[in-house]
Amino acid sequence: MLTAALLSLTACAAPATSPQSPATTHPPSRPPSRSPAGAAHTPGVTEGIGKLGRFRTARTNLTVTEPARTGAGQPRRLLIQIWHPLAGSPGSSAKPATRPLPLIVFGPGFMQCGGPYGDLLRSWASAGYVVAAVNFPRSDCRTGAAATESDLVNQPGDVSYAITALLRRGVSRLLGGRINPREIAVAGQSDGGDTVAAVAANSCCTDRRVRAVAVLSGAEWPAMPGAFFARPPVPMLYTQGSSDTVNLPGCSVAMYRADPAERFYLDLIGADHTGPYWGTNTYERIVARVTLAFFNRYVLGHRPAGRAMRGSGNVRHIARLFSHGGGNLSRGPCLT
Repeated sequence: MLTAALLSLTACAAPATSPQSPATTHPPSRPPSRSPAGAAHTPGVTEGIGKLGRFRTARTNLTVTEPARTGAGQPRRLLIQIWHPLAGSPGSSAKPATRPLPLIVFGPGFMQCGGPYGDLLRSWASAGYVVAAVNFPRSDCRTGAAATESDLVNQPGDVSYAITALLRRGVSRLLGGRINPREIAVAGQSDGGDTVAAVAANSCCTDRRVRAVAVLSGAEWPAMPGAFFARPPVPMLYTQGSSDTVNLPGCSVAMYRADPAERFYLDLIGADHTGPYWGTNTYERIVARVTLAFFNRYVLGHRPAGRAMRGSGNVRHIARLFSHGGGNLSRGPCLT
């Protein structure tokens, strides 16, 4: 499926061979408070990891070269746009947070870069996650008429290599070398959703470092080698607009029903293909809260986050959250 290319050229950043100076933003809610002196660096409420708006954020770019691999041909140059939390109060200097932080790697849609998703990605970073959007080299916002969906089969490898690159000491110095290798999630929208679905559930591309996956209006890409759901994958959340004519709801429902274990389906009533993920609106705020609660539950291991998912995902006439294969959902057609 094709994500509309609206705003694609203005929204993507130019490639960088070294990190840019961070652009700092402040969270939408109350300023962060400092942990007590001498407090242990533990996840959760001690440092506010997982709380929306807890941290100021900064954004920077990183470019890495992925070595040639089978099927992908030449080495691939990946521009990674990174949103990350900052330590300290609003009046302090802009320094990266010092605790080992959880990581979310994000895959944008066809002919897109991370920019249009900036509000959503920034919200995750404001809760203490490092968020890295991988701009796929043969289908991102910079490729223009040369963009091709045939390269989608190589994109799961891009996501896995981005994880590897960010965990390496020489690359992760960008964030003080502070990414927690045991707290990793992936997410993606449209073709980026197809990509991360393969990282989670296709035998071709499964990455065992990933603990949770959010597929935002995605599908099983038919050309992907290997088999989907041949073995139980990690917990997965599907979000889908009921009025999406690009990625039909049947595509998300089919994946949701394929394996009813730790599965969740956020039905966004009346939403289209990109509205819930671009800019700030009612749908986007629901998606931000539900996805964050999902990551908190399955990446950070916060059990109370399950209740937060249900509370944020059930909004009268706007959204419904289903789980474990249940729910009044019609398994309609899926055209990719």
